Order: sequence, then structure tokens, then C-alpha cells
Amino acid sequence: MKKYCIGVDVGGTSVKLGLFYHNGTVLKKWEIPTRKDKKGSNIIPDIAASIRSELVNEQIPLSEVSGAGMGVPGPTMSNGYVSKCVNLGWINCNPAEELSELLGIPVKAGNDANVAALGEAWKGGAEGFQDVVMMTLGTGVGGGVIMNGKIIAGNRGLGGELGHITVNCDESDKCNCGNKGCLEQYASATGVVKIAKRLLAERYSDSMIRNVEHLSAKKIFDAAKKKDGIAMEAVETLANYLGMALATVTLTIDPDIFVIGGGVSNAGEILVNTIEHYYKKYLAISEKRAKIVLASLGNDAGIYGAARMVLDQDVIEEE
Repeated sequence: MKKYCIGVDVGGTSVKLGLFYHNGTVLKKWEIPTRKDKKGSNIIPDIAASIRSELVNEQIPLSEVSGAGMGVPGPTMSNGYVSKCVNLGWINCNPAEELSELLGIPVKAGNDANVAALGEAWKGGAEGFQDVVMMTLGTGVGGGVIMNGKIIAGNRGLGGELGHITVNCDESDKCNCGNKGCLEQYASATGVVKIAKRLLAERYSDSMIRNVEHLSAKKIFDAAKKKDGIAMEAVETLANYLGMALATVTLTIDPDIFVIGGGVSNAGEILVNTIEHYYKKYLAISEKRAKIVLASLGNDAGIYGAARMVLDQDVIEEE
């Protein structure tokens, strides 16, 4: 009887892996380096070898593993096809198919942000909800859309690329995607620092962040919690654009709940409360709105979601 599944989260520096029981209990977690040389050709063979090694250590035969799921940092089609993963060197490949051939078990792949959203919907901050949207606020802004418990990847793998929703048509600086005024330019860790630096250049008022070396999102939120004017305005600007984006998403798919993750989410309730203020402002059409919560799985969301990808409801068992 198949009792286990495997979750794989492929990152630019390391690959996170987890061995799970079907009920979502994690048996073991580990990491391996991401070898990006030779256009990333070693990544999948390294993953396969590591999985085989850990299964041997745990004395678990592959015949008891129902499959593996994999989060990939780039647009990923439902069949596992990846046109381009810039950070890994992958071009026109199918990592899910390759890993399946190496292990002899079914493998499914999805965009890493979508997969993390599935993890939060399964065992994280949105557990118990079927229609979930996750925003990951880190160096950039990632997103994931779950409807009826399933990832919505879209016809070209662009489903959930919420960081590139245009929220400011007057922006003069370009986003990394080539557009101007993307959500990512304001709601990411780098974005809020840029906002704060702009405000510091425009204002001559005192601020506890004015002469801070290596200004970071954390330092800005810490100052905002102490009622620093410039810091509070930077946080308000971030939340304004996020609230606008969440309202836009709500008017498109109307999810049950929004989950906010990534490093910026460590700011906690000040972030959620400020976003909720602007979300309400931009969604005046209805008094009934989706709940906004913080992610709870942290860096493990990817492996949880990847494992969940390979499980259909009828095979989940209580161990």
C-alpha cells in the first residue's frame, strides 16, 4: 500500500525536500545545494539521487511512495513543461517528466508560488479553505491562486503572477519584468525600501530611519511601529497598492481568504491591519470581504504544497 509522498521545492541556492505521510505529517525534511552550472542539467539528477538515498536511510521502498510534487521558480504548465527558469538556466524542458523517469514514480510540477499557496491551503494559514490566494512578499512579489483546492496555473503558466499587476500607471522606473508600475515595485522588501528612500529625499522632517545604514524592510516596519512619520508613510504606500491589488483579485475570482507570506509578512499585524484598511477602501462594492491572514508554514510551504500536488482526496489516509 502506498503511504508516502515527496515534496520538492527548487530554489536558486538550495533544493528543499520533504518526505510526508498521506495525511500531511512530515516524516523528514532536508536540503541539497542547487547546482546551476551546465545550464542546471545536474539539478534533477541530484534531486533523484538524494530522494533515493533518503528512502534507503528510512528503509522505505519506492513502491510505497505515491509520487512527488515539485515547485519550480518560473511559469510552469500543468503538464510540467517549463519554457524558461532564468535563475536555474532551464530552457524548454520538462523537469517533472525527467524526475519521473529517474525515479519511476509519478511527478507533478507547478510554479513555486502557486505550490506554496497550495501548501498554506492544505496545512497552513488557510487550512480548511478551498479558494485561496497567496501573496508572497519577499525580494519580489509572488502569488498563487487555488480554486476548489486546485492550483490555477492558466493557459500559459501565468496564473498567480500577481506581482506584475499594474497598480501605478504614473511610475517612471521599470520593473524587472520590463513593465512600469508593477505591484512588485512597491509591495516587496526592496520596494518598500525604495519608497522610504524616495520619501526621505522629498521630506526634510526628522526620521529614525534617515541615517540608517543598510536600510531594510524590517527596519522600516520597526520604525513604523514606533510611529515614525516617514516609515509610517512608506508602510501606508505599500499597503495602499496591496489593498488595490487584493480588491482587483477579489473582483475577478472572489476567494475565501488571502494569505500573506514572505519575509515582509514577519512585520505581523501592522501589515495585515494596514492592508485591510485599503482593501476595504477599494472594495466598497461589498461589505463581505475575504479574510486576510499571515502564512504559517514559513519556508516549508513549498514542500507541503508540492507533496499535496500528488495526492487526490480519495487516497489521503489517517496514519
